[in-house]
Amino acid sequence: MSNSPVDELLALKREAANEIVDVDEPGVKLVVFALGERYFAFRGKFIQEILPGSETLFYVPGMPASIQGVINVRGDIASVILLQELLQLQASRDNQQGPILLGHASGMHTGIRVDELLDVMDLPMSSLKPVPDSLPESLKPYVAALLDFKGKAVALLDIEKVFQDYQEGLG
Repeated sequence: MSNSPVDELLALKREAANEIVDVDEPGVKLVVFALGERYFAFRGKFIQEILPGSETLFYVPGMPASIQGVINVRGDIASVILLQELLQLQASRDNQQGPILLGHASGMHTGIRVDELLDVMDLPMSSLKPVPDSLPESLKPYVAALLDFKGKAVALLDIEKVFQDYQEGLG
């Protein structure tokens, strides 16, 4: 019994529908957080650990306003910086208990106090958008890209640039 041309076409269509096309698009892991009303992110490869923020913080006299103090992380001492001070953003209402992102870049290992951890996510590189000219001047040197997170714009920060400028005394 031979198949009619219509049956053959239907069989070909079923086969084509069953084919799965696997597109291997490069991705990036991001740590998304809030500072006040603004959303930011760091590349996950630069964040070694996320601490809950309940660690005992020790104040160090004579430090710039951008250094909140130091913490003991399993025997290692790490400074804790206030990112909103470095980025010249309005101070958060209470930034004493927010999570601490332990970052490592540009030869610097430090904690970064944030107001709220929003997500750790994998995102395709194609989701990153270029930085607009309308960005505030204080943020332009540090923002590498923009992305959308739950309908809100997120600035992807270049942690290496943040740490480099901080080490050079701009913080």
